[in-house]
Formats: sequence, structure tokens, C-alpha cells
Amino acid sequence: MKYYIIAGEASGDLHGSSLINEIKSLDKNANIRCWGGNLMENAGGKLIKHYKDLSFMGFWEVLINLPIIYKNLKFCKKDIFDFKPNVIIYIDYPGFNLRIAKWARKNGFKNHYYISPQVWAWKESRVSSMKKNIDSLYVILPFEKSYFQEKHDYSVEYVGHPLMEHLTKISPEKGLYQKLKLSTDKPIITFLPGSRKQEINKLLPEFIKIQDEFPEYQFIVAGAPGRDVLDYNEIIGKKSIPVIFNETYNLIQISKACVVTSGTATLETALLGTPQIVCYKSSFFSYLIAKAIVKLKFISLVNIIMNKEVVEELIQKNCNSINIINALKKILSKSKADQIKKDYKELYQILDKGGASKIISKSILKSIGL
Repeated sequence: MKYYIIAGEASGDLHGSSLINEIKSLDKNANIRCWGGNLMENAGGKLIKHYKDLSFMGFWEVLINLPIIYKNLKFCKKDIFDFKPNVIIYIDYPGFNLRIAKWARKNGFKNHYYISPQVWAWKESRVSSMKKNIDSLYVILPFEKSYFQEKHDYSVEYVGHPLMEHLTKISPEKGLYQKLKLSTDKPIITFLPGSRKQEINKLLPEFIKIQDEFPEYQFIVAGAPGRDVLDYNEIIGKKSIPVIFNETYNLIQISKACVVTSGTATLETALLGTPQIVCYKSSFFSYLIAKAIVKLKFISLVNIIMNKEVVEELIQKNCNSINIINALKKILSKSKADQIKKDYKELYQILDKGGASKIISKSILKSIGL
């Protein structure tokens, strides 16, 4: 069978790679074309577009990149039409994927959507289009099933969070300090400034300002997949803060605390058990629009799922070095760190359903007659 998978971000690449592995284990003749990243390609997909060329953060950033986005939409439709897959699998990335799904439905393709658009936060109007154009919707947050079924009479399947497939199996690598040439004399604080260039440019300058306030710690930047060291070093300059790639989970686990850009990384950090501060900053124009239309008390997935402030959030003008310093001092205290870790354990139990990729791949193959 032929499968076409579209993911537009680093997290989608990770979850898409697990899904490809599961599909190939069930369908030995699987022919998979994909938009994603290196992980999906390494899993056996034919990579057509890399997510680093697709992802734009914020309303203003999307607006100024519309010509590129429309060009990608046109190319994607032609590539799907020429490939003629038995099923199209969309992973998050709703602005792009929902447009393709609408076109695909009109052209007779089967649509399966993995990781629902966050319509419970904003753009609830998308639900009617989703019901019309998506054959199966797989949700990964516990409250989403009741939201769709009770509020919109839309039957969906809760599969648990896909991060549980990865984070339950890992532990810090032995000899990591020596391998990465880290000092064993100072505890570590890790910066995770996001995977998009816009995020790095907005947040990393504030992050690195705090180094001098914590001379007893060593600071590290976890480099995001698809980014280049120059993306970080042009901001870090002469400060002694190394950028380390391909070791993010290891770095989180051995860190005393993390300063994290809002997104999937907040949930990853929580499930790995490290206290964190969540930061977010976009262009002023994008922030004003988001503030007007987003219907949430929190921005981090940790707090949204738990429906309380487990981790402190510093947003827009509050995301500055002074506030980061004060918040970091709090979570470095034993009492606050212990409380955060207790809440993390509860979160872990909520999200564990036994393997999202396995559940979804079986459902998809059954729908296409395998």
C-alpha cells in the first residue's frame, strides 16, 4: 500500500518516524512519501520536503511568507495526485494540513489526522470542516475526546500522548559528562529556545542574560533538529555557553532546571521529570491577535492538561531576564522542585495509553483493507 504523510515541525517528525516504523512492521510492502525531517527519512519514508523550510511562527510571520506557503500547497497537491496514495496521514500542522485535506477529500483520497488541531483553544469553526473532510481523527490529550464528542458530536479516538512511546524508554547516557566535555563540579541549567528561527531570535537573547546571576551553574543550549550552530552563536557571541545537538533528552534529564520555549518541549521536559520555566515571545502584532482570540488560561501543555499552574509561564513582556532569574531561583529550591515533580507524576499517569503509533497504525491499515 501507498502512504503519504505530512508533518511540518520537529515534533511531527519524531511522531511520524514512530508511525512509519509501526506501519512498515505491519505492511512489509509499504511505500511511504513524506513531508517531515531526518527521523522520518531514517525510518524509511521518502522525504519530499523538510519541516525547517515549512514552519513559520506567528500571524505576522505567516502573512509575510504567504507566497512560499501557497507554492508549497500547490506542489503538495500535485505530488499527492501523481503518487495516488491509499491514505494520507496528517500530523498536526493544521494551517497547511487542513487545506490539503479539503482538497484531498474532493479528489477521493482517504484522510486520517494524527494530533488534532487545537480547536478547543482557537478557530473552533474548523470543526465542521474537519468532520466533513477527515475520515479518522486521533487525539492525544485526554480532554479532547469529550470536547469533540460531547460538544460537536464528532467521534474521535484518544490514543494517549505519543511522547510516552519515547520518554518511557530512555535514561541518561552513561559517561555523558565526559562525552560532552561538561564539568562535573557544577550542576547544569539547559536552555531550550525552540526549533524555529524566529523563536531563537526572540528568546535566546533573554535567556543568555541570566548566566552571570548563577555562577555556581553551567549553562547549555540544546540545539534543535534542523538548525545550524550559527543560528545560536550569532546571539551567544563571546559568552561561554555551548550549543549541543542531538542530546536534548539527555541534557534535560541531567539538568537541575530548564528554561523552555512554549511548545512540545514543555511536555517533554515534564515527562522527563525536570523542573522548568516556560517562556514565549512573538512579534507584538502576532501577540495582540493571539491574545484576542485564544481561549486558554495557560499556554504550556503541562498546565493545560493539568488545568492548573504546575510550571510558571513568562509571556511576551514578562519574558525578560529579570523575571527568568526570579522564577529560576524559585524552582531551584528543593520544596518547589519537589512539588513540581509530584505534579509531573500525575501528568504521566494521565497520558499513558500504551503506544499511540501502534494504535493508530492498526486503525489505518484496517481502514484500507489490510
